[in-house]
Amino acid sequence: MLRPGLLALLFAAGSAAQTVDQDRDVSWKKLLPNILEDQKRIWTYPVHVFEGHDVLPTLAVAGVATGLAIGADPPAAHYFRNTTAFHGFNSVLTSQATSLGILVVPAAMYGVGLLRKDSKMSHTALLAGEAVADAEIVAQVFKPAVDRVRPSALPPNATFRDTFVEGGNRFSGSYNSFPSGHAIAGFSVATIIARRYGHHRWVPVFAYGAAAAIGFSRLTLSAHYLSDVFVGAALGYSISRFAVLRQ
Repeated sequence: MLRPGLLALLFAAGSAAQTVDQDRDVSWKKLLPNILEDQKRIWTYPVHVFEGHDVLPTLAVAGVATGLAIGADPPAAHYFRNTTAFHGFNSVLTSQATSLGILVVPAAMYGVGLLRKDSKMSHTALLAGEAVADAEIVAQVFKPAVDRVRPSALPPNATFRDTFVEGGNRFSGSYNSFPSGHAIAGFSVATIIARRYGHHRWVPVFAYGAAAAIGFSRLTLSAHYLSDVFVGAALGYSISRFAVLRQ
């Protein structure tokens, strides 16, 4: 079961930000100051959650995550740990391939934007990079704090119910299951692109579809549980929309 103290902080990316119509000022020079400002907004969110209209969405996401952790994670983890049905899928969407893809997309957009003198595209790439940095910081704080053992680190015949351990090596990759780093990074990039190019119908579909495929691959590889991926996706979306884009 998710620890209550961490759940309050979990949705630090929440949604209390004000909507800004114009593009956020972004450049290489402003990247680090922007990330620091984002982090301040993210980690101070629990202090302000009851001041706006964010209580119900935050509780809803926390409730779904807790429900998945208790009811859906064990049978799903057992299934993916013992099936060979996704061997072909896993050979394509490996951990290394999806990590590279998450980084290549903003880099490619930035290069194309410069070549085409398209400031919107190059700014979108910088915002996506900012979102990935924010997401990675959040993920690396939560992973050792939660100390959840990965499905792949348990034997195939395990019950997958007692996965939030005490006394494990918090900084070992085997105990860094929650949340999914790939999901939080993938959805952070997807949200930036989808929100900036939402007027093209196919862009959000492709962006979120690719992020969902990355998240699903973390299940089929037994690298994460359903709740890990769900929370990673929720945080990635929230960080990009409310902390980075300020929408």
